[in-house]
Amino acid sequence: MILEIVNYPAPVLRKVGARVEDVTPKIEKLAEDMIETMYEAKGVGLAAPQIGKSLQMAVIDVSFDEECISYLRVNGEDAELEDICPLVFINPEIKPLGEKETDIEGCLSFPDLRSEITRPGEVKAEMTLLDGSTITIETDGLFSRAIQHEVDHLFGKLFIDRMTSVRKLAIKRQLKELQAEYG
Repeated sequence: MILEIVNYPAPVLRKVGARVEDVTPKIEKLAEDMIETMYEAKGVGLAAPQIGKSLQMAVIDVSFDEECISYLRVNGEDAELEDICPLVFINPEIKPLGEKETDIEGCLSFPDLRSEITRPGEVKAEMTLLDGSTITIETDGLFSRAIQHEVDHLFGKLFIDRMTSVRKLAIKRQLKELQAEYG
C-alpha cells in the first residue's frame, strides 16, 4: 500500500524515533508499505518519520546503480548490492568514516529541493534486520550517503541542517513556501 509522505515542516520529522523493540506483523507490513512507497516516489530511501511514524526504522535501495559504490562489506565479508537491497533496518548505530565528500542530495519530504551536502564518504553501520539478526555494513558512495541520510531522519535531523549557512540563505524562500503549503 502506498503511504502518504509527510512534508517539511511536519513536527514528526524533528522527533527522535522510538526504538523498535518487537518486530510484529504490523511492523513487517509497514516495512513492505514503506518499500512500495519509496519505489513509487522514485526515492532511494525512506525513514518511518517521513510517513508519520516516529520509529527507528528505514528502507533503502540503491541496487539500480551497481557503480554507486566502490565496496560493500556485510559482517566483514564482501557483498553485492543486490544481496542486501532493498534493505529494511531498525535501531541503527552508525560510525561515519573517511574524508568528507560533497554531493547533491534530495529528500522525499522536501519536494523539488536538492542541495549540495557534505558528509563523510564512508560509513560503518550496525543495524537490526526484521528477522532479528544484527548486521554490520561498511560501504561508501551513494549507499553510505543514503544510510547517513535515513539515520539522520530517525534522530530528528534533516538534510537542511547539514547545509552551509550560505546555501540555507539561498533556499530560504523555498523553505518558507514549504512551510506555507504544508505547515
